[in-house]
Amino acid sequence: MSVLATYRRLARWPAGRWLFSRLVCLKAPYFASIDPRMELLEPGRGVATLRHRRAVSNHLGSVHAIALCNLAEFVGGLACDASIPPSMRWIPKGMTVAYLKKAIGSMRATATPAFAPRESAQGYELPFEVVVANAQGEPVFTATIAMWVSPKTPR
Repeated sequence: MSVLATYRRLARWPAGRWLFSRLVCLKAPYFASIDPRMELLEPGRGVATLRHRRAVSNHLGSVHAIALCNLAEFVGGLACDASIPPSMRWIPKGMTVAYLKKAIGSMRATATPAFAPRESAQGYELPFEVVVANAQGEPVFTATIAMWVSPKTPR
């Protein structure tokens, strides 16, 4: 079952998005360090949230820069998986980030591809733009994640 199909199946139920997020964290344990919550997943768009708590705070009392990077990769990777054709696979190749202002409070990350993903016999770079905003809707962090999309190898 695909990531998108799993999300759609679970999201219908109370606590389904929470359960989906936990399943992703079981598959990729490092994400559990920030306890993210997937709020929306559809082809071309993903939205995830992060609660500001001590475990993700820095010495200044704001959300740590690497926690924001982790949130960006979480939502960007899931959005990429939901967006590319089933015959393709992806892996992050690089990330460029900008810290715009102090990240205080709950964070909401939105990931979208720079262009429509396509099926291809060759690999190609697909940038995903991620904007992380605070509870007031003000962007506090942006990331461009270079996803390498390539054909799946036959088993």
